[in-house]
Amino acid sequence: MKIKKIAALGAAVGVVVSGLAFAAPASAEPVSNSYAIVGSDTLQDSMNALANGTTVSGASVRVLAGGQTVGNFDAFGAPAIQTKPGGVYFARPNGSGSGRDALRASVNGNDWAVTNNTTPAKKITGQVDVARSSSGPGTNANADGRLLYVPYARDAVGYAYKGGTSAWANLTAAQLKAVYDGTLTSIDGVSVTPRLPQTGSGTRTFFLNALGYSGSAPTAPAVNDTGNTTPENDATVLGDNQIIPFSVANWVSQANNVAGVNTIAAAPSVSMGSPVSGQVPFTGTAPNLVPNSGMYSNTTFGRDTYLIVERAKVQSSFTYSGAPAFDAVLAGLVDSTKTTSFTNFSTAPFAPGAVKRKFGFLAPSSTTPIAAYAAG
Repeated sequence: MKIKKIAALGAAVGVVVSGLAFAAPASAEPVSNSYAIVGSDTLQDSMNALANGTTVSGASVRVLAGGQTVGNFDAFGAPAIQTKPGGVYFARPNGSGSGRDALRASVNGNDWAVTNNTTPAKKITGQVDVARSSSGPGTNANADGRLLYVPYARDAVGYAYKGGTSAWANLTAAQLKAVYDGTLTSIDGVSVTPRLPQTGSGTRTFFLNALGYSGSAPTAPAVNDTGNTTPENDATVLGDNQIIPFSVANWVSQANNVAGVNTIAAAPSVSMGSPVSGQVPFTGTAPNLVPNSGMYSNTTFGRDTYLIVERAKVQSSFTYSGAPAFDAVLAGLVDSTKTTSFTNFSTAPFAPGAVKRKFGFLAPSSTTPIAAYAAG
């Protein structure tokens, strides 16, 4: 299982102050004096850099919440996490869907598993403030929604493969659909076996939806999904002649050695393919890969990614009976116009946007938040 470790690389007050230093144990869980963030593996490394501090953009950048640290919890690691001082331990959300559901449980007071399905569940009210999501709300979008999906960055989804031939680098969507249907079992004379990440993965859902599989938790006939715990964006999970969906931004960040763990270096025989005709996933050579905007702008395999928050806390105009109070600090953390926010995409070296570019992301196609889940 892939475990991404937290590395504190730089420090700032507000967002940018040079000359300060801080340290954190490389394998320690984050400590939050303010807000807790869980969810998508695809977004976690860039969020770790912003929350813990980084200099990858050429300046010291760190996003703080009113001067307090923000806890960004990885998708994989110890089975249980404690997000707030004195809070309950509960099962780690290990993907976009799981992060979203944990936020909903935190908002609504619903039960959440502690470590596994056999352990009695507990309330996790107030233990999650933000969820990372590599996919949008889909059919759950609702003008009266109590959650808000705030655009974070633009990504694209391709596929990683091990072995094969040069023909495997540009498989069409129709070919991939046939592979995952089980009707195409060899490509260019080489047998192929499809793989999928865990069911909570936003990358998995997005990829399968792009191929034409429907639903919020889709699967594919040719993949045995029983007990599937395969981590997403991990090149080391592939055996010979296997294929799996993979975030292009995550591949770029790993190959450029800015991510927490470089699974690509540990699996040198694995390559990245593009399902978009005439477009490669990236250009250049590692450690200086650059995402290809032509693939990212594709309307089928390009995607905006999001941070999900409780809407009433960040939009003072949205109220309902029992709604929480507006939280100006949390609102500031997801305000793309502020260079002190996670959702900013300015190209200035001292801005979070410049950091996200180093992690393989481009600016989102829209900065307009999407409301979802009328019942919270």
